[in-house]
Amino acid sequence: MASSTVVHAAAGAPGLPPPPTGDWFDETQWAVLLALLDAVIPSITAETDVQDAKAQQALPDAHFDELVGRAQASMVEPPSADVLKSYFEDRPSTQPWFLYAVKRTLDTVPDPVRKQLGSVLSALSTRPGSLLLTGYLTPLQDQPVEIREAILKNWSTSWFGTPRVLFKTFSMLAKASWLQTSPWVKSITGYVDKPLGMKTGEAQDFAFLQFETGSPEPEVLDTDVLIVGSGCGGGVCAKILAEAGHRVMVVDKGHYFSPSQLPMQQDEAAYHLFENNGLLNSVDNSINIVAGSCWGGGGSVNWSVSLQPQGFVRKEWAEEHGLSFFQTAQFQACLDRVCDTMGVSDVGVRQTHRGQVLLDGARKLGWHAKTCPQNSGGAEHWCGHCHLGCGSAEKQGPAVSWLPAAAKKGAKFIEGFAVDKVLWDDKAPRGEKRATGVIGTWTARDADGGVVGSAETRGTRAVIIKAKKVIISAGSLNSPLVLLRSGLTNPHIGRNLHLHPVNFLGAYYEEDVKPWEGGIITSVCTSFENLDGHGHGVKMEGTCMLPHAFLSSMPWRSGLDFKLDILRYRHLDGFISLARDRDTGRVFPDPVTGKPQVDYTPSAFDAAHTLEGVIALAKACYITGAKEIHASLPGTEPFIRHQTTNPDQDLDPGITDPAFAAWLATLRAVGNKPPHTPFTSAHQMGSCRMSSHEGSGVVNPRGKVWGTRDLYVADASVFPSASGVNPMVTNMAIADWIARGIAAELKGGK
Repeated sequence: MASSTVVHAAAGAPGLPPPPTGDWFDETQWAVLLALLDAVIPSITAETDVQDAKAQQALPDAHFDELVGRAQASMVEPPSADVLKSYFEDRPSTQPWFLYAVKRTLDTVPDPVRKQLGSVLSALSTRPGSLLLTGYLTPLQDQPVEIREAILKNWSTSWFGTPRVLFKTFSMLAKASWLQTSPWVKSITGYVDKPLGMKTGEAQDFAFLQFETGSPEPEVLDTDVLIVGSGCGGGVCAKILAEAGHRVMVVDKGHYFSPSQLPMQQDEAAYHLFENNGLLNSVDNSINIVAGSCWGGGGSVNWSVSLQPQGFVRKEWAEEHGLSFFQTAQFQACLDRVCDTMGVSDVGVRQTHRGQVLLDGARKLGWHAKTCPQNSGGAEHWCGHCHLGCGSAEKQGPAVSWLPAAAKKGAKFIEGFAVDKVLWDDKAPRGEKRATGVIGTWTARDADGGVVGSAETRGTRAVIIKAKKVIISAGSLNSPLVLLRSGLTNPHIGRNLHLHPVNFLGAYYEEDVKPWEGGIITSVCTSFENLDGHGHGVKMEGTCMLPHAFLSSMPWRSGLDFKLDILRYRHLDGFISLARDRDTGRVFPDPVTGKPQVDYTPSAFDAAHTLEGVIALAKACYITGAKEIHASLPGTEPFIRHQTTNPDQDLDPGITDPAFAAWLATLRAVGNKPPHTPFTSAHQMGSCRMSSHEGSGVVNPRGKVWGTRDLYVADASVFPSASGVNPMVTNMAIADWIARGIAAELKGGK
């Protein structure tokens, strides 16, 4: 029998499970892989201090001393020369935490992809394979680190696609693993894991249902409304339906973490808070998808931005998709209601350095930019760590506002519950599919309340939940998979996936900007959002500046240059060019694991728009005094500012500076073609598209799944196309509409 109690870990770090064994690779394959990762983040030392000539890059003593002095001069709070020497000499592959991160990342890679990678590593370990892939007869693991670095450089600019994909794969793996785990990155830059002066928010008492484990018989529960997913869609539905007087139950495969455990360290957050350890690549490796997978869903890890959809998007949905509701005052009322609940406002938002750069740059260039409203209930919310969970609880996401409100009205909750499929009424008339609940597997917490133990040691229980209405709010990656596992065959399920692909740009300033401090996105430039005249273009925003979230996408030109770039992290502003994508992909289950797999390549049409955004961002950074500008486009050098004003003239050439204009021309010439250019998505939409008739989508205008009864989808997967803005508010407003319709049905209304 189910019991209700709060069971969660004591305040403190949630920890990580033991590292995977890594037995998918043999000893030789591991040797080759680590040799490549060592070349990305090499150990650099003076000739007289060399301990391993093959593993370390040796510089003449005078050159190394000059390097250390130059590094100190580039920093506002430089450490001692001895500390900097140790930083340059650090070899990540000798550190257990780095190896752990590498293994944990590879453990999330689909088995066929990992086998392909293993085949490449095996080939590189042989003379013929090495000759074919590197041009050298010597097996790669036997090469000195300088040659391995040269091989990576050659791969990065190769005319052939395979070497460039290999470079992207190995360089991203090394950079992300090092930036997540290296104590040097913190000590050298001054980055801190928690915002200074943060006051820890109050924990919520969700009284999660608990079950006896080990029983062969499933636990059976009953409710009026079952909601699968606790994110932005599910949270809104839970509050509205509970307040309407219905019995509501919310289940999620993720877990709740109290504010005292947030924000987490970067590697722990990737494991506990995100889908697939924070690293879900498309099948062709062209885009990395970041999606929340914890209690509160994406609303627990997003960046507070609360933008409403543009008029041209609402018009498209109403006129081109036949969904007239989106141009009504009713939809606007839904938008206003959800914003009011979260205290959305742009009043009192304090601009970060990069936020002010965007505002000032746009003003100087005659563009439109504005402060981004935030869902922080009126608090300033000077926190750059919300990507790792909001420890202050100022961000009014589902786990802070919507779900606690539902709890006050009697809603019940289950964490750690992975839904297998929807159950159907076997007594329904022939051809009718009426949802009656779900079946899935609940996994208990560890004995100490943690969630790092294996399912076998923690214990599991099959659970059946019967319900009058079932709402799937598992997100655009998982909602379609639940429907497919439930036997639905609508060909639109999983298709029409939009991702808002982004490219990155970084700019170094003279000022000490401490980029990890302050709101993550505090301003937006909208002058390029309608480049094709049909609502497709880009928005320019600042971005999350946690080390692994941004620096892993910075261009790699050499190991030394990358280590030097990290030393100037305190002076770095990061920006994204975010496209409202016209073209789509699909999500489908991995045939072995059943986990989401994404088939999506940014189209030439959409990539051209993100490139325009990168060019515009570079102009905004130049006009606001950036000293150095890096576009995350492989094969490009950074723009380094030199004196351009003629001392005999008063006229500043601004963005017409010939050197800068020539650099922009090189960006256009190189371009941003996938899969070589890093693209990222933090917004997933449309995989269960809403439509005006059954033949063109998955759900009807009230969110009910076509061809079924009592089954609904309420999350961003129902978007008819890309929203063009950070999708949280749009998602919530549509969920508000769907939930109110369900409440009316339950009470016998229309």
